[in-house]
Amino acid sequence: MDALAEELKYNTIEDIYHLPDGQRAELIDGELFMMAAPDRIHQRLVMMLSNSIFNYIQSHNGDCEVYPSPFAVFLNADDKTYLEPDISVICDKNKLTEKGCSGAPDWIIEIVSPSSRQMDYNKKLFQYRTAGVREYWIADPAKQQILVYNFESDAFEQYSFSDKAKTGIYEDFEIDFSKISLE
Repeated sequence: MDALAEELKYNTIEDIYHLPDGQRAELIDGELFMMAAPDRIHQRLVMMLSNSIFNYIQSHNGDCEVYPSPFAVFLNADDKTYLEPDISVICDKNKLTEKGCSGAPDWIIEIVSPSSRQMDYNKKLFQYRTAGVREYWIADPAKQQILVYNFESDAFEQYSFSDKAKTGIYEDFEIDFSKISLE
């Protein structure tokens, strides 16, 4: 393969499916991004936030479903974008397939890791906004902050890990980060 052909090559979802067992990656616009294993704090946050959201939905007889990673999100109608958000909330059950979510989830939360910082703050922010995600949270344990992007109302809020963060897709739901133990 000559240099020009190699430069023009892009990856597809098939390349994701052919990764060795245990290897995880995401695909954005045909570019493959390998994923490092998350640390304990990251996983604790995923579990606690997922549980809070799940409990809220169940107690309000809600129709939305919450899925922690690894959960496949086929964000666009192409074979060049495949993501595994840390937490995905999907309210339109027609988007759910046996393989994951086909289309934009309503709410996505990414927990920042040292290896994912640029992806979460830049590439994913752009991808989620343009794909139609209603709300995107970036929870950053190192900075002790949560950034909340409500794309429907074009609003942005910043919270600390001692605050209650208000959701946009549910009018009466907030997550009290001061009650989330990272120890």
